[in-house]
Amino acid sequence: MKRTVYRFITSLCLLLASSALATGKENDVRVISGEYTFYSDDTQSRAECRRLALDGARTEALAREFGTFVSQTVLMQQQQQNGNADNYFATLSATEVKGEWLGDLEEPEYTYSVDDEGHLIVTCHVRGRARALSNKAVDFEALALRNGSDKRNSDTDFRDGDDMRLYFLAPVDGYVAVYLVGVDRQVYSLLPYMDDDDGRMPVKHGREYVFFDASRKYDGAGTVDELYLNTDRPQELNQLYVVFSPKPFNRAIAKAGDTQAEPPSLGFEDFSRWLTRVRHNDPEMGLRVINLRISKN
Repeated sequence: MKRTVYRFITSLCLLLASSALATGKENDVRVISGEYTFYSDDTQSRAECRRLALDGARTEALAREFGTFVSQTVLMQQQQQNGNADNYFATLSATEVKGEWLGDLEEPEYTYSVDDEGHLIVTCHVRGRARALSNKAVDFEALALRNGSDKRNSDTDFRDGDDMRLYFLAPVDGYVAVYLVGVDRQVYSLLPYMDDDDGRMPVKHGREYVFFDASRKYDGAGTVDELYLNTDRPQELNQLYVVFSPKPFNRAIAKAGDTQAEPPSLGFEDFSRWLTRVRHNDPEMGLRVINLRISKN
């Protein structure tokens, strides 16, 4: 008889003083900058290289200003067979920065070059506002769903014409807003729905929501807007911003679309200023950014 037992032995945090530790109030906002160079291979598109360079620049700036920590978990696997026990230990670790990016102060700057093998090299420089991580921010779950309404439809790779829905679950009552950043740097206000006069989408703790699904209507949400992701390029990257807070907040001011089917929109700089302001005033506000890739069929 063979029996396998898994047990988590311990979990610990190793603080790395890679830069000065955050001081002052945990919601103090600082202006920081950073730069990162991404070296591509044959698998990434130009747009994806830009995104990875941008993510790297922001992470580098946060790590230098606020430091990093390593979370480490030791896992023991115990196998018993014929009265004998064999133990196997594995260590899982992850490095995270101790700050969060609130918004850009100016458009990221990109420079491009190629290596001797013709691979694209992208350097990104960023300047923006950030703060030390606050343990007051509410954690929540948000997943983009492709062509379905179940969690098993969770995906970030879409094809032209696919429908997109959003799974959402929060541990406390509160309010949620959703924005889509397009490749044109326009930001589209998706939730609350377009005919929602109240301008706020309340949610209950522990309840699973699926937004942008006409078969699922929620009290006070208005008429459901269904979403289809389209592109006229071989591939493009969009970003889905999901904002949640236990406290009511006013969504960003957006201009109505040219047609009834087009959601309200605003420029990315205006959106960044709004996001920086509301997060600065509300330490409990949480944010999820989901990167979406849309490809031609």
